[in-house]
Amino acid sequence: MKTFRLQSEQRLDHPLGEVFGFFSRPENLERLTPPWLQFRILTPPPIEMGGGTLIDYRLRLKGFPIRWRSEITVWDPPHLFVDEQRVGPYRSWVHTHSFRADGESTVVMDSVEYAVPGGILVQRLFVRPDIERIFGYRAEVLPGLLSSS
Repeated sequence: MKTFRLQSEQRLDHPLGEVFGFFSRPENLERLTPPWLQFRILTPPPIEMGGGTLIDYRLRLKGFPIRWRSEITVWDPPHLFVDEQRVGPYRSWVHTHSFRADGESTVVMDSVEYAVPGGILVQRLFVRPDIERIFGYRAEVLPGLLSSS
């Protein structure tokens, strides 16, 4: 199975604890996800984040309804957590969220390793552009969300 990787990095003018705290609250994932995905968390609140936490979502991908379940497989506050798809549209999806203090700022690093049905052609034409668009949206809205929370 061919896997692909997307990496991104963003510097935020907020302290590490505040940034990690924002990301550790699952309800903020809805705020970070573009409206065109119609993303909703199905797991009833409160969701206690930690290793082994399972979270169920619903979204629309290319107009098709998708159910997604992720598991938090690594939990190391305030520096790192990893979520892995257990049920969803990808053959595999492992998203590593890393956080590093840099003075009063925080550097947020994302690394997503994933595999798709259909291989490299589907990846290039459909999947990669959508993932880049999703992360672009997130980078755009995140500073404002942190300032208002």
